[in-house]
Amino acid sequence: MNPDNTSPHLPQPKPDFDGVDLSDLPPEIEAKTRQLAKQAYVNDLAATLAAVPRPINWLTLPPDDVEHELLALNAWVDWLRHTYGLPAQVVPPMWHRHPELLWELSALRQHWLFCFDPQAKGNQALAWHHDFAVARERLRDWVTISGTRLDRDRPTRVTPWPGGEAEDWVEPDTAERPVADRTDDFASFVAEQVAGRLAELDAVIRKVVEDERRGQ
Repeated sequence: MNPDNTSPHLPQPKPDFDGVDLSDLPPEIEAKTRQLAKQAYVNDLAATLAAVPRPINWLTLPPDDVEHELLALNAWVDWLRHTYGLPAQVVPPMWHRHPELLWELSALRQHWLFCFDPQAKGNQALAWHHDFAVARERLRDWVTISGTRLDRDRPTRVTPWPGGEAEDWVEPDTAERPVADRTDDFASFVAEQVAGRLAELDAVIRKVVEDERRGQ
């Protein structure tokens, strides 16, 4: 009995590697090509497995990292709200304009990356969903306190302490504004954050240069 179930009328498949036919190459070159590709794959996999997600400190990120992390967080939050059907009372459109929501969602994403890492233990996904349930309650609290809604938004109110605020602190304008185009607003927010971080970096560089000049 012939165990080969391949139809004799079909052409025999040629050796294929990642969509590239290597069968026409000399045997030694084909073998070398496969070995190099295999090593590149192993190196890339090792780098991926070694990259453990860390908490993000939004106060210290350099400009390029701020932009990258904000875009990545925005994409993940969009996936999260669609996947789990989260209402605006949990994740509102203008979450990026509220630091308390940004930090909470960022922490939740890093936790998700850790729990769904290829090297994570089998129960990590369940642990994340447990923490996700707790985080949703905190998010509801943050949204309630902040006052942001599906169709309107305002900066989170901060109660000033008598004689306890810095001299340059300015109480935020908490007037409500309609949410017209969330995507455009997020793009503007990212640009503002990058510009602000660049200004901070320039100020630090200028101070270092001035200190060096004084020391000469």
